[in-house]
Amino acid sequence: MNKTILITGATSGFGKAIAIKFAQNGYTVCITGRREERLADLKQQLEDEYKVKVITLNFDVRDKQQVAAAIAHLKTQVDRIDILVNNAGLASGLSSIEDGDTDDWDVMIDTNLKGLLYVTRQVAPIMTSQASGHIINIGSTASKMVYKNGNVYCATKFAVDALNQAMRIDLLSYGIKVTGIHPGMAETEFSVVRFKGDEERAKNVYAEINPLRAEDIADIAWYCANLPAHVCINDLTVTCLNQATSVNTIKEADRIKSKK
Repeated sequence: MNKTILITGATSGFGKAIAIKFAQNGYTVCITGRREERLADLKQQLEDEYKVKVITLNFDVRDKQQVAAAIAHLKTQVDRIDILVNNAGLASGLSSIEDGDTDDWDVMIDTNLKGLLYVTRQVAPIMTSQASGHIINIGSTASKMVYKNGNVYCATKFAVDALNQAMRIDLLSYGIKVTGIHPGMAETEFSVVRFKGDEERAKNVYAEINPLRAEDIADIAWYCANLPAHVCINDLTVTCLNQATSVNTIKEADRIKSKK
């Protein structure tokens, strides 16, 4: 049976890499995002290279009406949704709480938390009617430990962790798997977005670090989605070798190579 995956925030980073990974393996891929041109380019790439069906949905997860309309349209295009990857998310700014930009706070709360809820609310009934499915929520090491100036971003990712646990409980009787994947430092557009286009500042975040790649998380999502039917990974925290937690990292040059 041909399977279908829906991925939010698929125009870059983890979402794009996950779309490529599942297309390589014959899935019907439904990709969403705000940047219509990027969606069109990715659709063309996946169709040309992997000969799979690709559906694009151009909407903002922060807009409840847009989400509902997009998923209603999707239901006319596919018979089922086997996997939902709630990937859309971002960090905006890096300020102490007393200096925080409330517009940045709204963007993070509306995207990382409410956007995930809006999409899940539309897709979960499809999965319950199937009595099957798998929801993969992309969190962060910031959902496990708060770091300096991370305040609201960390709060939204702590909420994703809590919702991941709640979904697993609520959907248990339907045989729906729920998995949280919490990446640490990863070389994507994350820091460029956080620093509002300041590429030099973003580059410094990863200086002398060998960070995760988007493809690493795609491989993990693929592994989680292809375990035996009776096996569910509930929660995974993933970092590069140079990072132990959100606040414990070591530069590549300072890592002990050998005690000989």
